[in-house]
Amino acid sequence: MNLPAPAGPIPRHGSGFRPKLPPFPRLPRESHPLPTAVISDIHGNAEALRTVLADIERRGVTRIICLGDIVGYGPEPLACVDMVRQKCQWSLMGNHDFGVLYEPTNFNPGAESAAFWTREQFAKEPDEKLLAERYDFLGRLRVRIVETPPDGQHPILAVHGSPRRPINEYIFPDDAINAPDKLESVFERVDKLCIVGHTHVPGVFTDEPDFYPPSELGDSSYKFMEGEKAVINVGSVGQPRDMDPRACYVILHPDRAEFIRVPYNIDATADKIRAIPALSPWLAERLYDGR
Repeated sequence: MNLPAPAGPIPRHGSGFRPKLPPFPRLPRESHPLPTAVISDIHGNAEALRTVLADIERRGVTRIICLGDIVGYGPEPLACVDMVRQKCQWSLMGNHDFGVLYEPTNFNPGAESAAFWTREQFAKEPDEKLLAERYDFLGRLRVRIVETPPDGQHPILAVHGSPRRPINEYIFPDDAINAPDKLESVFERVDKLCIVGHTHVPGVFTDEPDFYPPSELGDSSYKFMEGEKAVINVGSVGQPRDMDPRACYVILHPDRAEFIRVPYNIDATADKIRAIPALSPWLAERLYDGR
């Protein structure tokens, strides 16, 4: 999938620097050592990300991948981009990452304002080398990756949104009841397992079709089943929307996907949001309720 050229110049101080954005390769395949921590939808919440990264390290997991939406909504987009660049083996492009590089499309007013503010933060970076490195990182984010585990079985498709439209399509929990044809079309594009984010609601879709939140899974883990396809939503690090304010991520093991919840200092992030006029105060309040 080749993305369009950015609409208009990307603002910055001084030289008018503009990043060179390479085309995206199609369905690259990566080796997939396990266990692997999978994070997504950080949304500029550096406090939550630092806490999750510390939890991953404490558990002895050394490999981390990211399903996108590093930025958007939150008050510390640059810190989050730098941590993902340094800590993750790779990251995908989410719709908010796309919105910062190109244009925020189909965003509500609060999300659009946050996208433009985020773009301004990139542009204000006085260090030309660091500025270029961040834009280069965003420009190289891929839209989908297929990983192959060491045993060569069960390739795992990774996208931000859905296998049909990797950046923008939502797969909602109630689609299992209200849109079975949609899920059938989604699963036609899944060999065995797919990992996604985007909705900020963790859980597992199976090809019955059905949806299981982590609370309905034994030990908050989905065990891979022979003959069953699954789309695993890993939830959100920086803005959960399942009425649980704790940061969420998944650890992929050889036989299962384990959902992890981690409390973090919401006050620290909320106070920073409230101090930025371009960010809606509601973006702070929703963090306390996980919505």
